Amino acid sequence: MNATAHCLCGAVGCSLQWPSLWAAHCHCTQCRRAHGAAFVTWIGMAEERVRIDDPDSQLRWFASSPGAERGFCARCGGSLFFRSTRWPGELHIAYGNLDGEADRAPMAHVFWDTHVDWASIEPSDGLPRKTAAETV
Repeated sequence: MNATAHCLCGAVGCSLQWPSLWAAHCHCTQCRRAHGAAFVTWIGMAEERVRIDDPDSQLRWFASSPGAERGFCARCGGSLFFRSTRWPGELHIAYGNLDGEADRAPMAHVFWDTHVDWASIEPSDGLPRKTAAETV
């Protein structure tokens, strides 16, 4: 495996085998609420390239919307994963939980049409801004 990630308390983690599929900053309302932040940066992985480590059975899945669920640690509440029927075969991992570097930097801002005005993001970051309809 090429990288690891874990929750705040370390009870739930994962090992990743690069390459990733993509990385992006998500500005959707649900990500903001799940993480208590202006946006969440995700790295998308093919499910078979991720091994979840949960020796104490602390990982819980919450059905956050039809066809989608978010994985978090029951001990510390740390948000780790997202999966959806919209992106079959993918597991999205919260980029900020990686231990070390990813194989790529974020490539876009997605769900830009629901971003918040109170967090300033400079246009000079050069990343495309995609609406919900453009997010594939």
